[in-house]
Amino acid sequence: MTDKNQQAVKEMQEGDLEAAAKLLNEAIEEHPEDPVAYTNFGNLLAAVKEDEKALRFFEKAISIDENTAAAHYGKGNIFFNQDNFEKAIEAYQKTLEHGLLESDVYYMLGLSYYQMNDLSHALPSLQRAIELNPKDIDANFHYALTLAQLELVDQAVEAFNDVLLLDPEHADSCFNLGVAYAYKDEAEKALKMFERAIAIQPDHVLSHNGKKQIEAQLNGN
Repeated sequence: MTDKNQQAVKEMQEGDLEAAAKLLNEAIEEHPEDPVAYTNFGNLLAAVKEDEKALRFFEKAISIDENTAAAHYGKGNIFFNQDNFEKAIEAYQKTLEHGLLESDVYYMLGLSYYQMNDLSHALPSLQRAIELNPKDIDANFHYALTLAQLELVDQAVEAFNDVLLLDPEHADSCFNLGVAYAYKDEAEKALKMFERAIAIQPDHVLSHNGKKQIEAQLNGN
């Protein structure tokens, strides 16, 4: 049972979905009460955008064993991709309740709250994601964005700088630092960050606009 599941996951990672599907079908036939095989099949279907079928497999896994955290996580990802953030949050919370306390789960939970503009709930989830995986650039960036939108500007500046330590070419962090410095009336620093964003990504429209505004301000216009 476990061997076929493990083999199937390996085939999925290597991109041979047909072989993975065959192995998972066999695993389910041999052990129809194994929630892991249903969960893995759900992940395979999600990978090829068969969302509704994938959901049915995740639901089947959960009906066999409510504690199948990976199936709750799979459900959450499908709901997130469908912009159904309320249901995604519910699924991610169940994922955590059933013991899958991984950085990715906290990140997706935080991101779901962020998409709903529920920033006070987004912040601790994103913070926990970073604690578990300090090098996660996306989690660090969304944590910084959340701080900025909560007007915790000094903490946001620190957090955007953390992103740039991980990825010096992160144009959006440069832009947001420019905005933060402009908010703090530090025009020269703001200008440098907008210019850095443009150097990294010449078509960064927001940075061009920011640069124009700061230049006008510095020139007394």
